[in-house]
Amino acid sequence: MTSLAEQKTFFEEEGYLIVEDVLSEDELDACREEIERLHRLSAELEAAGDPGVARFQREPYAEGANRPDGLPVLRKIENTREISEFFRNLSVHPNLLRVLGELLGSDLLLFRSTLMLKPAFHGSAHAPHQDSAYWPIDPPALVTVSVALNDATTENGCFNVIPQSHKEGLKDWGLIAQAQDAKVVYENDLKEARQIDVPLKAGSALFFHSLMVHGSGPNKSPRPRNTALYAYFPPHVRYVPKDGSPTGKTYPVVSGLDGRETFTLEAST
Repeated sequence: MTSLAEQKTFFEEEGYLIVEDVLSEDELDACREEIERLHRLSAELEAAGDPGVARFQREPYAEGANRPDGLPVLRKIENTREISEFFRNLSVHPNLLRVLGELLGSDLLLFRSTLMLKPAFHGSAHAPHQDSAYWPIDPPALVTVSVALNDATTENGCFNVIPQSHKEGLKDWGLIAQAQDAKVVYENDLKEARQIDVPLKAGSALFFHSLMVHGSGPNKSPRPRNTALYAYFPPHVRYVPKDGSPTGKTYPVVSGLDGRETFTLEAST
């Protein structure tokens, strides 16, 4: 088994890390049941005109389609921590925190909790991008964790990454979600030849730096590709909001900080 120190060395050099068997089969079954519950919740909120449905994003290239069971075809569910006790608990899973503690330290804040869904036959491609191009944290010292909830393959749109691209600085990017047949454009002298696919067995996790250039292919297969996605960062950073954004932001504490539940970052004046 690779040691935590060896994993950290690989991560710092390559910008990503694969850790297998983060979740058990029983935990994966529970994940799938909870995803189905959230699909039902989405349909209920949509029918009621509840503003909470904004957390649920339909697949933009499925033309408002529903699944055969009548539930919506979803691309992602944001802020899962707030609407799912199950996925809130998953964000502090010991197998994740063990690795994150080595990569980032014992004091950890949760920046994002999301379910990324690539529904069978409909899942859109995600163009190459860097997460920190959109996130107000400086320095960009975040680690995103993508936990595969079913097998992620090249056929159903697994992640792809450009190794060591986290060392090349922050670039500008455009629209992330792309139609299934869209031609991927590699900006800023990034070469397609450097990109590698990262297939994952269900229950495994991909850890990657927020400056890592990454994306994913479309899902034209009959198998969905679902992933629980979390982003973490240490509290010793600056909050740099965009114009019109709040001057402070409160984040959940997932470990350390003397057991506090939340931590607030204020913008520097």
